[in-house]
This record gives sequence, C-alpha cells and structure tokens, in this order.
Amino acid sequence: MPLLHKIAGVVIVCAVILGLTLPGERRAREKAPTAERAGNTSGTADAATAAKASGTPAPGGSGTPSASATPTGPIPAAAPAAAAAKANELGQVPVLMYHRIVKKPEMSLDRSSKELYDELTRLAKGGYCPITAGEFAGGRFNVPAGKHPVVLTFDDSTPGHFALDASGRPQPDTAVAIIQRVAQENPGFRPTATFFLNKELFGLEDGPAGAGLKWLVQQGFELGNHTMTHPDLAGMSEQKVHEEIGGMEDRIVQLTGAHTATLAYPFGSVPRKEKWARGDGARYSFQGIFLAGWRPSPSPFAEEFDRWNIDRVRSEGKIKENDCTKYCSTAWLEYLDKNPDERYTSDGDPNTVTFPKTAEDRLDGTYRARARTY
Repeated sequence: MPLLHKIAGVVIVCAVILGLTLPGERRAREKAPTAERAGNTSGTADAATAAKASGTPAPGGSGTPSASATPTGPIPAAAPAAAAAKANELGQVPVLMYHRIVKKPEMSLDRSSKELYDELTRLAKGGYCPITAGEFAGGRFNVPAGKHPVVLTFDDSTPGHFALDASGRPQPDTAVAIIQRVAQENPGFRPTATFFLNKELFGLEDGPAGAGLKWLVQQGFELGNHTMTHPDLAGMSEQKVHEEIGGMEDRIVQLTGAHTATLAYPFGSVPRKEKWARGDGARYSFQGIFLAGWRPSPSPFAEEFDRWNIDRVRSEGKIKENDCTKYCSTAWLEYLDKNPDERYTSDGDPNTVTFPKTAEDRLDGTYRARARTY
C-alpha cells in the first residue's frame, strides 16, 4: 500500500477515536448511536432559515433577531439575581427518552412504573422543571431562576403511557398519572411531557383516541409525530417518507384539529435527505426533529445547537447494555450534578439569555441582543 494511503488511514482512525464524546466533553456534535426502538405550529427549514435572516418569526418559530440587527458592542451585564443564581443558559439540557412503561419490565427499553416515579422524583428534587419538546426546539420556555429545564419524551404511544378510568382520570401506574403525582408531591415541577405518536395511539379506538388526545392537550401535555408504522426511514424513498410522516400527521389533525410541532425519528434513523422529514407543504412542517440519542442536548441558544438533529438520552440505570454506564439517564444526571457549570441553569427571565463571560464564544449570534453576562 502506498505510504500516502497508509497515512490517510491513520488520520481517519484518529479522527474517529477523537470524535467519541464522553460525558461533559465539548467536541463537535456527531450523530448519536441509535437505540433499538426510539422514539413536535411549526416552520419548515426554509421558513426558519428565512426568518433567521430577516428577523421575521417563521410559523411556530422563536422569532430570533436577525444577524444584521445583532449588536456588536459589549454584552450587557446580567441582572444581580441571575448572577446570584449562577445562570448558564448555554449549558446542556437532558432530553429524556422513554418507551414502554410497565409494572414489570420485559424488554430492554422498558421502564417500570416505580423506575419512572423514582427518576421523576429525582429530577424534581434536583431542581429540574419539565418543558415540552416544541418549547425547547423553538427556544420559547420560562423556567424559574436557578432551575434547570428537562424535556420528557415518550415514544410509540403505548397503553402504559396513557389511559383514562371510568371516572375520566388517568389510570394509576401510567406515565401521565405518575407525572401528575410527582407534580402534586413537588410544587414547581410542571406536569408536562411530549408523546411521540404512532398509529396505535395508546391502544385506543378512534373515538376514545380522539377524546384522549384532546384531554392530554387540555391538561398541558404535548403531542408529537413518530410516523404511522415506526419504520426505518433511512432506506425509504421520498414518497414513502412523506406517507409515513404525513399519514400520522393527517390522523393527529383529524382527531385533534391541530398540527404537531416536532418529529422523533423511529430508531433515530435519518432519511436519505433530511428535508423530506422536515416538511411536506401544508401537510406537515416541523419546528424541530429529535434523534434517539445518547447525550444531553446543547442549549437552543448555543451555536452548536441543531434543531433538526436534537440529541436525547435513554432513560436507564447504569447498566452495561449499550454502554448505559456512561450514556444513559442515571449516569448523565449524576454527571451534571457533579458538574453544575456544564448544565443549563435558568436566569428566570425568558427575554434574556444569561451565561458566564467565559462561555460567550458558544453563543448563537442571533441571540446576542438578548445576551447578558456576569
């Protein structure tokens, strides 16, 4: 083999090794490893890009200031309360990914009702405040000063996520009932989550399914798109991708009268052309897309944030499977507890983006007008 070919091979191997991201390392973002079965009004990629350039909010977008209107002078000082709270709104945000919630786990991605209760209680005691996937993707959320946003996502719309009893209340041990219970026990813990839906819709027939979806929205939960049949989109044609995503969107709109804001890729698998998933005319048009993921997401105000490839973290203990000892929720939450300077901490003001001066180089320039430092 020619010497230059050998050298090229060594360079590629080194690049791959250096690209592996361990907890807390801030390297260039790559596509995360996919789980076995992964799991939201919205602007298209083109609309969002145009809005960013012009300063005009895209449909469902965050209305970020235009680059041309961005101040170039020193960033103003943060409010004393924000500095006292050690706000860092360029820090990492855990987007937790759940699948089946059952009394006794049978599959690798299952979590028991008790495990979900324990993890949510841990989040509440740790100062986390749930927000929806759509709020996060659009950078539009309000979390109290000193608290940390967390996004709870549930894939595949299985019966253990949601069901109502004869009196119209959530069935005990379902995800919705557990979320509401933790919120009642921990004032300030917002009872919300995003459910990425497949056609089964919690195992309900169309009539009950429509009533159930409307109940969820009325109670502050969010609905997202997860395709009709949960296929691997990577090997599908443009038409098939549109059918899978559009078919699910059609059904949700038929049952609720409203579109979803975000999509979660089944298996975390990206189509051959990402634009096929982002929008299809008036049929669907997303604000953000979520991967299957193995790491917290960058802040939506950080330069490295990519709304079309948002990282998630599998909910799991520190087990060997899929390297959960480093990359699943228990390990990551422990890491962020031990390294609070790397975690997103709110300044309590949704109109400003506060962070330490040392983090200024990570700010997305379109948010500079809202930036504050200390």
